[in-house]
Amino acid sequence: MSVDIGASKQKSEPNVVPLCDILLVLLIIFMVITPVMQKGIDIKLPEVQPPGGEGDQPQDVRGIVLTLESDRTVKINQDVVDMNVLENTLRDLYQTRTEKTIFIRADESLNYQDVLHIIDIAKGAGIEVLGVIPERYKSGL
Repeated sequence: MSVDIGASKQKSEPNVVPLCDILLVLLIIFMVITPVMQKGIDIKLPEVQPPGGEGDQPQDVRGIVLTLESDRTVKINQDVVDMNVLENTLRDLYQTRTEKTIFIRADESLNYQDVLHIIDIAKGAGIEVLGVIPERYKSGL
């Protein structure tokens, strides 16, 4: 048995207009702030040559390759350099050069942290352009 008391059949609905206003304001704020918050460093991705196009362009004979082996020894163009004097060696090497570019190659088994340490040392020595060799490298091969 149900008893209907009261003749008014009012429905209570939530007022969503203030909620929509708040959401639109937040959306505008995020749209304005998002481009300002984008930070990072500019990088130049290496360009890999097709397998048959190696003879098309002359290779730079003055290029210096810094190699980090799996046992954390450092080589500059196949010459072993102590890690403690690496920055001074690089500074001396690039003191007379106009083009301050170096290529970095590291063993694939090393942590990224070790490679970043070498990059920091190279940047500290005054090298302006760092190129990372994208080919897989295994020490001793």
